[in-house]
Amino acid sequence: MVDNLENEHLIEALQEGSENAFTVIYQRYWYKMFLVAYRKLQDKEAAEEIIQDIFLRLWKERITAKINNLDHYLFAAVRYEVINHIRSNVTKGTYAGNAMDFDSLSECNTENQIALKELLSQIEEGLHILPGKSGEIFRLYKLEHWPISRIAKHFDLSEKAIEYHLTKATKSVRNHLKQALYTWLVAVTAFFFQ
Repeated sequence: MVDNLENEHLIEALQEGSENAFTVIYQRYWYKMFLVAYRKLQDKEAAEEIIQDIFLRLWKERITAKINNLDHYLFAAVRYEVINHIRSNVTKGTYAGNAMDFDSLSECNTENQIALKELLSQIEEGLHILPGKSGEIFRLYKLEHWPISRIAKHFDLSEKAIEYHLTKATKSVRNHLKQALYTWLVAVTAFFFQ
């Protein structure tokens, strides 16, 4: 309750141009926001850049920004910027391998669980398209975290053959996820801009 009241005063002071209020907000939230961004991106420089951009925009838009809840506003900005960063880099292949690391996505809030469930569903759909053992090899390696040597023994294949199947499966799943993302973006755009 005290934090909410204090945050309301900080928001008012910020909107009036108080550099002190901005400094307090920055010192109070920067590290927490950085940790959220870093946990998702696993890239210190990208996380720092995103947080700096958010604070720069907060200062520039301090008068016109509609901020009712400072926590919600700042962490929603982090989530939005992280998603944009990942989306822009998926096409470059930067996060293709890391996108399958689901341990970092296992936070226990409903929104993340729904997103994770949808992502796993899309991956499973993409795996059904794959021929032969590729889908099962991908599932064992990426989802069940089996080492390549164990998978090779399980299928009685060489490690090079397993790597070939993983490469083929990863490309296929990545393409399927890109198509699913594109379809989702078109649907959301159509919904909001009718």
